[in-house]
Amino acid sequence: MANSSERRLPRLEDVAERAGVSHQTVSRVINNHPNVSKSTRARVEAAIAELGYRRNTAARSLVTRRSHTIGVLASELSQYGPANTLLGVEQAARDAGYFVSIAAIREVGAEAISDAARHFMDQGVDGIVALVPHTGTLQALEELNLNVPVVVVGSSGEGRFSGAMVDQTMGARLAVGHLIEQGHQRIGHISGPQDWIDGAARADAWRAALAEAGLADDLFVEGDWSAGSGYSIGQKLAVERAATAVFVGNDQMALGLLRAFGEAGVRVPQDVSVVGFDDQPEAGYFTPPLTTVRQDFEELGRSCVDLMLRLLEDGAAAGTTVVEPQMVVRKSTAPPSDASVPA
Repeated sequence: MANSSERRLPRLEDVAERAGVSHQTVSRVINNHPNVSKSTRARVEAAIAELGYRRNTAARSLVTRRSHTIGVLASELSQYGPANTLLGVEQAARDAGYFVSIAAIREVGAEAISDAARHFMDQGVDGIVALVPHTGTLQALEELNLNVPVVVVGSSGEGRFSGAMVDQTMGARLAVGHLIEQGHQRIGHISGPQDWIDGAARADAWRAALAEAGLADDLFVEGDWSAGSGYSIGQKLAVERAATAVFVGNDQMALGLLRAFGEAGVRVPQDVSVVGFDDQPEAGYFTPPLTTVRQDFEELGRSCVDLMLRLLEDGAAAGTTVVEPQMVVRKSTAPPSDASVPA
């Protein structure tokens, strides 16, 4: 009788025999191919679980000449958006049977991007996801002439690259539109850094929405995404009292703004309404609970990986996948009171 060390591990052919399907069908199920019926997929997955089958990644790489590894070029991971987008990409890649290799850039620039890209090429990655939310990223990547597929997060798929993005313009318009519907006419904006793709897009959409409504866009202040910058800007706004509503570029800056307003005796939303952006998990527990725009970072991650798999399979540019944001209305917005309207 063979002992446990002599027992061979279950193979793909064993799963096929147990499920009563071809080994090609098992392969399709493992690789999440869409052309498999629900009943067949369930039968194969049950056989995999029963046999305890695990893929031999090394052997598969020799056959397919792929590493089944995706390189993720990332920066600004201390920020909520990039960090959670990275988590979404990593989870989606793992679900698709891919490993993720991460190169985190501390100082964003052409040289740092080039060094990280060379690192990935030395590893033999199948493709690269660029999660570097600065405006110069596309140009730096274009100049490298990489011979693997590239998906750029936040890009509209310009040039040779595919892009996956949350519709920042739509999100900002949802925020400003909500405030206009509430009756506000003096709507300020605390933006993120304008060398960030998302920060610039939200600011542009704020201006456009106000212009379409015939409202002035002179109440603009640039922050740095941090609660500290929201706090210091909030201290100034509390003295000036020029706006009845503020659209803040992210929830962290909104948190600082609420703290500054609270200390100065400015009531939210009675005196000033506040809208954030991101819908981070704590937003519903701010004082008051924050009205904000939700970005689905898990869906964005799945979109990145789906685009990458299509590029690897078809070999052609896959264009852009756009994830729609959602307005989440809580207690930090209300119609302006007579006392809050500037004279």
